[in-house]
Amino acid sequence: MQLQICGAAETVTGSNHLLTLGNGTNILLDCGLYQGNEDELEDFNAKWFYDPKAIDVLILSHAHIDHCGRIPKLVKDGFKGKIYCTSATRDLAAIMLMDSAQIQESDAKYESKKQGRYRAPLYTEYDAKYCLRFFHCVEYESWFSVCPEVEAVFYDAGHILGSATVTLKINENGQTKTLGFTGDVGRYNRPILNDPMPMPPLDYLICESTYGGEKHEESPESDEHLLQIIFDTCVAQRGKLLIPAFSIGRTQEILYRLDKLHSAGRLENIKVYVDSPLAMDATEIFLLHPECYDDEIYAYMKKDRNPFGWRNMQFVRDASESKALNDSDEPCIIIAASGMANAGRIRHHLLHQIGKPENTVLIVGFCAEGTLGAQLVKKPTEVKIFHEMRAVRAQIFTMSSMSAHADEGELLHFLSNQSTEKLQQILLVHGEPKRQAGLQKALLAQSYKSVAIPTLGQVFEL
Repeated sequence: MQLQICGAAETVTGSNHLLTLGNGTNILLDCGLYQGNEDELEDFNAKWFYDPKAIDVLILSHAHIDHCGRIPKLVKDGFKGKIYCTSATRDLAAIMLMDSAQIQESDAKYESKKQGRYRAPLYTEYDAKYCLRFFHCVEYESWFSVCPEVEAVFYDAGHILGSATVTLKINENGQTKTLGFTGDVGRYNRPILNDPMPMPPLDYLICESTYGGEKHEESPESDEHLLQIIFDTCVAQRGKLLIPAFSIGRTQEILYRLDKLHSAGRLENIKVYVDSPLAMDATEIFLLHPECYDDEIYAYMKKDRNPFGWRNMQFVRDASESKALNDSDEPCIIIAASGMANAGRIRHHLLHQIGKPENTVLIVGFCAEGTLGAQLVKKPTEVKIFHEMRAVRAQIFTMSSMSAHADEGELLHFLSNQSTEKLQQILLVHGEPKRQAGLQKALLAQSYKSVAIPTLGQVFEL
């Protein structure tokens, strides 16, 4: 059998891997949208390494758009197979793909006007709705048949609601081999979600490497650190705290942390605005899937039935309400997508607020190179937003403790149950070259036999 790396090669986005069996069966692992500004990947989203009509099955690890965002185009271009995922992933993917479709259509309209000729969107809202009929839900720890030669199982990856690692048990030529795909691995002892579950013994592994060579700050300090930033900005300086945050996962974690601080009487009367219709919809889906919760949030919900809302928190759905936040002098916290600040309402807030010294921008997750978030992490003196240069006078802070990705030590712990004798090869994806090199070195030091860093389109014989 062959494995081709069709995305997330030496970059952290566009997850897409094709497994082809000896009998010609094609199994796709993830079908993500590339999000970034690398010149060599400019046309990535519009092209395929394979014929979508030839794909028999798609197995989806989770609902982040860099893992599911090209599914509508895959179906539009001829895919007619089943898409397997957990029920929470299906529910989140439904709103994520509709939101993505609106962005695709809006961007196409803008580019058409700018270029003076029609530019078709990557896919439409109709395409996003239509692809959902191909989804089939399977819950954690339940083996299911992918095709006569392959069985699969999902284990909780602890990354976002419904996220899963994928293990394939493949029978070919009288032999059984196991291929694992981590998707994105979450962290241990984190709020809301269960810890990542270990995968079964594997022969081959496709492994994410987002934080190779990195260690997150310790989480016990993060609530106090967050509270200090809030008070310095909103109370002492009477400013606005802007938090770019992904609508799924990161926003709910921040809300849960703030909800607990409010319940403990430590947040005073500081107003919190979640300026994201998608985050509002996603939070409602979180409340529908308690099977993904850990014991901590269960215990908390015995005294607070809604762990993501309180009287001084307000969701902002209407665009006019969003604009009004920038006209107000009210000290407050504004949480808005996207997490990398490369799109969404957060860019409008940054445009208006980043030049004011009383304000603060808090980066709470990974930002890919080329995004506005990655630029802000470096604390520049000025940035370009909507083609306008803006002086950066607001304070910039980062809190890696809120990352939903395992750091290097956590990844090594996650893989610690794997036999260095049985596991023949590890392929590192979903990471920038420096991070991949760091994790590769650490894994080889653990005596794993072969650890490769694939290039885009590279084919491996398994």
